[in-house]
Amino acid sequence: MAGLEALESSGSNPDVSLLYDINGLTDATPGWLDRALEFVGEYGILLGLVLVVVWSWWGARKRGALDDAASSVAAVVWAPLAAAVAVLVNVPIRSFVERPRPFKDHDGLTVLVDGKNDFSFVSDHATLAMAMGAALFVANRRLGLAGLALAVVEGFCRVFMGVHYPTDVIGGFALGTAVALLLSPLASALLTPVARAVGRSRVGWLVWAPRTVVPAPGAVELPEARGSAGSAEERDLAA
Repeated sequence: MAGLEALESSGSNPDVSLLYDINGLTDATPGWLDRALEFVGEYGILLGLVLVVVWSWWGARKRGALDDAASSVAAVVWAPLAAAVAVLVNVPIRSFVERPRPFKDHDGLTVLVDGKNDFSFVSDHATLAMAMGAALFVANRRLGLAGLALAVVEGFCRVFMGVHYPTDVIGGFALGTAVALLLSPLASALLTPVARAVGRSRVGWLVWAPRTVVPAPGAVELPEARGSAGSAEERDLAA
């Protein structure tokens, strides 16, 4: 650990150099923008990801068949669960590494949020955001890309705010992605039967609410057309 501390204190460490470069942007930004990015980095991105999850769930319910809807909804539900699991996995990692926050070891940083006295590696916010983004990408490619983009913005904000090293963010991205993807098959196997059972219950609308196609007056509905409603987007693969 002594060697690591020496490297972090030296100017040749690219992690510290990048920290100063990103955090130094605060010198040229107005106060209102700093406050806005503080809110975005602390709460806004995570709230945005929750809204993307809700949007994805709303669309996943509109599959033509219950089995399809159940597997799609199960994949979406895994997104917030993956984030929770990833943060739990991070608890022993942070306790083992015990890396102080960057502003405790380096002078001249602008810290935009107070009260960050716990350990720095890995970033909980980056872990949460990337776990949700990666799991959403499995459930819905288009919305998953939006989730991944939000996760990247979250990582930038954490360094900009002066509360994390870039490697804290990269570690969070790696942890969140690993948990979301590696446990996705198991989560699907466990959550899909539950979603299917809910779809058959009195609150089945939580899982299955297929679109109703109203035929034009005088039109004859062909039997083979029933159950085929839905766009190609709605048939997006859900693992």
